[in-house]
Amino acid sequence: MLFLFVAVAYFLFLVGVSRLTAGHQTNDIFYRGERRSPWWAVAFGMLGASLSGVTFVSVPGMVRFSDMTYMQMCLGFIPGYLLVAFILLPVYYRLGLTSIYGYLEHRFGLRSYRTGASFFLLSKLLGAAVRLYLVCLILQRVVFDSLGCPFWLSAVVILLLIWFYSRRGGIATIVWTDCIQTLVLLVALVFIVRAILQAEGWGIGEAVSVVAENPMSRIFELSDWTSRQYFWKQFLSGAFIVVVMTGLDQDMMQKNLTCRTLHDSQKNMIVNSLLYVPVNLLFLALGVLMYVFAARHGISLPTAGDEVMPLLCASGYLGQVALLSFTIGMAAAAFSSADSALTALTTSVCIDLLHRPDDEHLRRRMHVVVTVVVLLCILVFRVLNSTSVIDAVYIIASYTYGPLLGLFAFGLFVPSRIRPSEKAVPWICIASPVLCFALSQVAASAWNYHFGYELLLINGSLTALGLWLSTLFLFKKAVVS
Repeated sequence: MLFLFVAVAYFLFLVGVSRLTAGHQTNDIFYRGERRSPWWAVAFGMLGASLSGVTFVSVPGMVRFSDMTYMQMCLGFIPGYLLVAFILLPVYYRLGLTSIYGYLEHRFGLRSYRTGASFFLLSKLLGAAVRLYLVCLILQRVVFDSLGCPFWLSAVVILLLIWFYSRRGGIATIVWTDCIQTLVLLVALVFIVRAILQAEGWGIGEAVSVVAENPMSRIFELSDWTSRQYFWKQFLSGAFIVVVMTGLDQDMMQKNLTCRTLHDSQKNMIVNSLLYVPVNLLFLALGVLMYVFAARHGISLPTAGDEVMPLLCASGYLGQVALLSFTIGMAAAAFSSADSALTALTTSVCIDLLHRPDDEHLRRRMHVVVTVVVLLCILVFRVLNSTSVIDAVYIIASYTYGPLLGLFAFGLFVPSRIRPSEKAVPWICIASPVLCFALSQVAASAWNYHFGYELLLINGSLTALGLWLSTLFLFKKAVVS
């Protein structure tokens, strides 16, 4: 009952923020926030959107099988954010873009533009479904099952609430609500850590020693290059995952493009990169503390890392404060991972696919349609999911963001006079992920080599190679004619 009271109060607060930030509900407010967002608000809000429910639950559970080696990827995020800040953002601001995929039309043509936007829509739909699936499933077990509410109905309720407060102000509202949700996530994290420390009678210094002395605190893997946790694989993959999942993602860039100036947006990127490392370190340290706590008390933990924190918090081992913190934190994670996704998907459909950025009635209808489609994806993913959720997010990204990486890399680093065949672009972008999947299967069966997140780099490279080969075909055709 206490959770429902707090949840209702939290939602009403978000609605109040929406009304204050929505203004006159114009398309410019919905799409660009009138380009007046403070950079620090964007930076802090992006932290929560990047973390979401996936980090909140999956990252602590990772330490059981891969120790704290996820930090290698987090370190790679820093150069990734710098690449976004000083290579991509200047291009977006110079062209005055609302949708970042407008760059592809400027550089290549309409087919490339639509191909890039289509891959984003596919990637974001699947990624948002993965993240929301996890949050909805956990809230279902912790809260909605006790109320007799089926999964599909709880998912409908969550998405309906998000649609309701984001429909008015769009990105102008989300910049501020994401700040609130980031704060709620971090406070929830601190309270859960505090609950473990109180249960064990540890001070902060003792807890640090417990984590440091535990074998699961291992961060660097430098000996086995075939391992998915090998340092350079993780580090380089982390850098390029940021490039594609932030710099080439309309969801994340739409917030950045609401900053007043390019300089403000770059400051936001740099600060965000510095915040991300210590926050993830705290999540991983929490994971070690959870497993130590369970071992000391003889608690049998589930095999799936995603289920460890929900079990400890929901079963009463850590007390009511931890349970309340966990459930409110997951609710904030659900809102922060979905609100900007719905806005970005709506923006891309209206601007990139339908080319009607000024039609306010269409924008409102598309916002509803996008919400329904995301709901359907959540329900489908619940049936199909068979792997760790955080791995699923990055596996999806490796296949669907790879063509975007190849398109943008070719456009930015190849002389502008060289253009690929517009007719070939969609086929190249489809063929690259298919080839990557075939390569991963052959490598696993023939050489016992299992690709990690470096598959993203291979995917992008194949796309860029295909684009370059299509320019040679055009050149030969021109010479013959």
